[in-house]
Amino acid sequence: MAHLFDPLTLRGVTLRNRIGVSPMCQYSSVDGMASDWHLVHLGSRAVGGAGLVIAEATAVEARGRISPDDLGIWSDDHIEPLARVTRFMAEHGAAPGIQIAHAGRKASTPRPWAEKRHITDAEGGWPVVGPSATPFKDGHRTPEALTQDGIAAIKTAFCQAAARAHQAGFTFLELHAAHGYLLHSFHSPLSNQRTDEYGGVFENRIRFTLETVRAIREVWPDDKPLAVRLSSTDWAEGGWTVEESVALARQLKQTGVDLVDCSSGGAVPNVEIPVGAGYQVPLAEAIGKGAEIPTAAVGMITEPMQADEIIRNGRADLVLLGRELLRDPYWPLHAAQALKQRDHAAVPAQYLRAF
Repeated sequence: MAHLFDPLTLRGVTLRNRIGVSPMCQYSSVDGMASDWHLVHLGSRAVGGAGLVIAEATAVEARGRISPDDLGIWSDDHIEPLARVTRFMAEHGAAPGIQIAHAGRKASTPRPWAEKRHITDAEGGWPVVGPSATPFKDGHRTPEALTQDGIAAIKTAFCQAAARAHQAGFTFLELHAAHGYLLHSFHSPLSNQRTDEYGGVFENRIRFTLETVRAIREVWPDDKPLAVRLSSTDWAEGGWTVEESVALARQLKQTGVDLVDCSSGGAVPNVEIPVGAGYQVPLAEAIGKGAEIPTAAVGMITEPMQADEIIRNGRADLVLLGRELLRDPYWPLHAAQALKQRDHAAVPAQYLRAF
């Protein structure tokens, strides 16, 4: 049986352990540029022993940002600031990953700690797009329903972003199709009211995602893994289901996806989600077994023994930690001590005296 500190190989990339840093928005960019904050934030988690460090949802076009402060990869100017970060992460043993994203109808909002909950055009806001002209909730902008030409343009933007990610030195790429953002909003019947080939039946609602994956695989190197983050369920009646996630994951595997990152929710507001320790692990287990594809479990994974159990029992192939790694960038090193796996801990020489 694999354990938390066993390596994991996906295509030509081997992670030194099964611990990854989940992509977490930092809202610390100007014009989408990576900054010293990103170098220190992501770099410290690489020094802290994670096998994979995934940079936050990174917008493939300016209007695809969640907020004006989001990271971006929509121009060649973004490449070198990101390359500075990937070089450091790779030097310290972590696989540099990035999540490319488009916020869709949930774009043009303030960063979460801002007092205001709406941005006017005068304050730097912008028009948003989605599958249908239905806002996420009261106070959010009403999106323009994308035409098929508009969908094609965004697929091109994703491909260009993937090519730039390769140039910047990332070795792991994740496509964001979760949390109510653009691709997920096409999946969910709660947000997709289209009647053309991108709406209605299941095969139509997943078309945008599958076409995007196929196009990305044309530009993303064969020896580098491609993952997709899914909202595995909307937790809402009439919404996207786990069974649909399994069916989509089967097709993603056939189109060149190597791992499904199993999250949930975000399609509609005011949904009761059964949040608790490891609450999304059963989703990763169901998708992994149902689609016979490697999965990542994420959400309320905090303790070393808990994370190790997920891997040892085959419930997922990788665990992604978010808030726990904000609290403790060196969680993997501490977990290795707790699990008596010190030989697997990549303690930097500069820190050996502390371990």
